[in-house]
Amino acid sequence: MTFDTLGLLPELLRAVGDEGYTSPTPIQSQAIPAVLGRRDVMGCAQTGTGKTAGFALPILQILAPGANTSPSPARHPIRALVLAPTRELAMQIYESFTAYGRHLALRSTVVFGGVDIVPQKAALRGGVEILVATPGRLLDHVGQKTVNLSRVEILVLDEADRMLDMGFMPDIKRILSLLPPARQNLLFSATFSDEIRRLSKDILRLPVVIEVAPRNTPAELITHTLYEVDAARKRALLAHLVRSREMKQVLVFVRTKRDANRLMRELVRDGLEATAIHSDRTQAERMDALAAFKAGTVTLLVATDIAARGLDIEHLPFVVNYELPYVAEDYVHRIGRTGRAGMPGEAIALVSPDETRHLADIEKLISRKIERRPLPDFESGGARRPRSHEPRAHEPRSTEPREPRPREPRVATPAPHRAPVKAPDGFDFTKPYEPAAAPEAPASAAPARRPGRPVAALLGGLTRRKP
Repeated sequence: MTFDTLGLLPELLRAVGDEGYTSPTPIQSQAIPAVLGRRDVMGCAQTGTGKTAGFALPILQILAPGANTSPSPARHPIRALVLAPTRELAMQIYESFTAYGRHLALRSTVVFGGVDIVPQKAALRGGVEILVATPGRLLDHVGQKTVNLSRVEILVLDEADRMLDMGFMPDIKRILSLLPPARQNLLFSATFSDEIRRLSKDILRLPVVIEVAPRNTPAELITHTLYEVDAARKRALLAHLVRSREMKQVLVFVRTKRDANRLMRELVRDGLEATAIHSDRTQAERMDALAAFKAGTVTLLVATDIAARGLDIEHLPFVVNYELPYVAEDYVHRIGRTGRAGMPGEAIALVSPDETRHLADIEKLISRKIERRPLPDFESGGARRPRSHEPRAHEPRSTEPREPRPREPRVATPAPHRAPVKAPDGFDFTKPYEPAAAPEAPASAAPARRPGRPVAALLGGLTRRKP
């Protein structure tokens, strides 16, 4: 099957050819005809199989009859709204619409938080037919009255399960209340939780359910391997693998932002080119880090699960789970950054003893046993670093008792003689301090008595007490 058989416009076929694609993926071959038929769709497929094109191409074709080059914003109302959970995914979707719609007179833009809102206001006031947004920033524009959603015809929720995990459901319900009730609804995700399936019953009307692979199934082109290693030795093992295998692009996942910063600094101190991406970095810093990684300027990109969704890196060969995720489904999304667009990839996990429970959950989810590989000699230039309680190789442990070492008698050393230093009045400062003796009173002197004082008598007035 080719894209020509899907009934797409010549302008779209030319744009697809410009991107180098000739045959649709299974999710695309089933989703595109259903969307073009104006049916609600609930699509589930393995990550990296082209879900974005599965809804971007038919949306562009549906909106194409209303395309125009008029400078009036009124001629360019928002007709398609795409909601995404993260900035990176929103940017990727926007880039896909821009690439596939390059030969059509349709406008599109993207709005997300973390950047200046003023340029976004200007783009919205100029008029766009396709708006890609994160829920929080979209509601900011709604509050500032810079966006009008009253003419939306198509709503897309991409990675809907992730939105639920990130607590976006209240925002999504508020956005739904602003949309026209008569619209086409599309839900696309790599996984569908039971909560999302229940939510879809409230949003979708008689949807076409498309599942081209079992839920939570990683791509078959990905090779899974793991090394069982102590947590304190993970960084040395990672550096050894990168150097010994001459890895050029490695996406490394950790759990927290603090871990990402620390691992990045340690890898740089080890002499490796590394950068980090997480939610505490500004949008400009995240975009710069991602651009440097895609360009090959840096070898390792240390990331939290913010990069597990929507991060599209062409021909990414390696994904390393430096720390296993707490939620097993996140493993599928992490490794889905490799093995994309028909290219093979390798997922490497570094598993410490305290992560065995998470590993068991992952293997149960993906229904396979991950291959264990033996640890290479990666410390101290290839030799294992000896532990503190073990004898070193060049210092064999002796079984014979040691003779006591004779002690030499101590000889008291006399203190050096110091010449007395005397003040002009004859005081010797080299002697210890001795208080001066009080002068003796003469023996004939009688002790002094206090004079009597007047006291009150019971009768007879005042009198003086005898001394």
